[in-house]
Amino acid sequence: MVELLAPAGNFISLRAVLENGADAVYFGLDDYNMRANAKNFSLEDLAEVSKIAKEYGAKTYLCTNIILNERRSRELEGNLEEISSCEIDGLILSDIGLIEDTVAHGLEAHISVQENVTNSYTLRTLKKLGAKRAILSRELSLREISEIAEKSPIETEVFIHGAICMAISGRCFLSYGLYGRSANCGDCLQPCRKNWTLTYEEGDDNVINFSDVEDESFIITASDDGSYRTNFFSPKDMCMIEHIPELIRSGVDSFKIEGRARSPDYGAMVTGIYREAIDEYNEDPAGYKVKDSWMEELTSVFNRGFDTNFYFNTPFETSEDNQSKYIKRDIGQVVNYYNKVKAAEIRIWDDLKIGDKIIFQGRTTGSLTHVIESMQIEGKPVSNVEKGSKVAIAIPTKVRENDFIYKLVERTCDD
Repeated sequence: MVELLAPAGNFISLRAVLENGADAVYFGLDDYNMRANAKNFSLEDLAEVSKIAKEYGAKTYLCTNIILNERRSRELEGNLEEISSCEIDGLILSDIGLIEDTVAHGLEAHISVQENVTNSYTLRTLKKLGAKRAILSRELSLREISEIAEKSPIETEVFIHGAICMAISGRCFLSYGLYGRSANCGDCLQPCRKNWTLTYEEGDDNVINFSDVEDESFIITASDDGSYRTNFFSPKDMCMIEHIPELIRSGVDSFKIEGRARSPDYGAMVTGIYREAIDEYNEDPAGYKVKDSWMEELTSVFNRGFDTNFYFNTPFETSEDNQSKYIKRDIGQVVNYYNKVKAAEIRIWDDLKIGDKIIFQGRTTGSLTHVIESMQIEGKPVSNVEKGSKVAIAIPTKVRENDFIYKLVERTCDD
């Protein structure tokens, strides 16, 4: 059965994706992974990460997938014994030179998408070196993936949802060239997501179009200063929720969700949707149907618009920043939870009413979305509460003292 692999950028995200059905989690180690701007985990955190994952029967994969110089390679090799002692299942490596040492310490060696694995010949070589799994290049089509998976002597993994980089397998120099912050060392400032000014010189005969793509339009917006702006560097997010049957039939072993730098509610939502889709297909392949609600829910969290990347065609459409229908507003904190009556006492600094959708987030709670159906102040039912109040909310799932509370507010044209 295919594994659902979800991202964890911190302890709240870790709990959120596990509560929503992740079979395995991947997470970064400070200074050694491709999401340096995420909170990440320290060596001292790994034992607790492993312990929490084991409560859910989930596997743990530690990302050490930056391009390693001599010093960092030596440091990572020196940490393998401690990583292994924390009972982490495997390391995601972008450097094949560390496969032997990784395996020698009882850890699975998973080869990062940064290695740009595009054929079964590479997979056979990786097996000889001791690798257990390889994440296939994101530039492959579904047909190519199926052919490679059929011939592969080791496990294969593919991305099925999340951000797509403008560069092949994420190897990009744009951030380093502009800011001196290297994407290949995990410190990308994502200049490709910014709104760029586009200029064109009349009579420039050096620009020749050899493309066979009929529609090469970009989203270009006129500015007050007479220039034009566009997000032509920025690809849409990948979304394969409508193609779970084809993905499962491809024979890959693991479906990976991108998003270690995104919020816990993002991880919870996306993991839960793909968990439901995979389970429903496995239970009844012949009767499986894509639910409209899945895509609707996926668009409710941060996204740049959706595309199927290279699975079925060559993507060329560009995206704006965030296409989510909602924004998340910090509105309160949990004061207490009363188990007998299944109610949370909360302190709020924004107005709240029956029907509002809120999110509770905490290290033990993870990320929990709830629609308010019942509220009370001093034992009396209320339908509206003004900011500055303490109010009791009926909620069947336990939340904890000091959990943060966010309200989902419908986005307007100004947001």
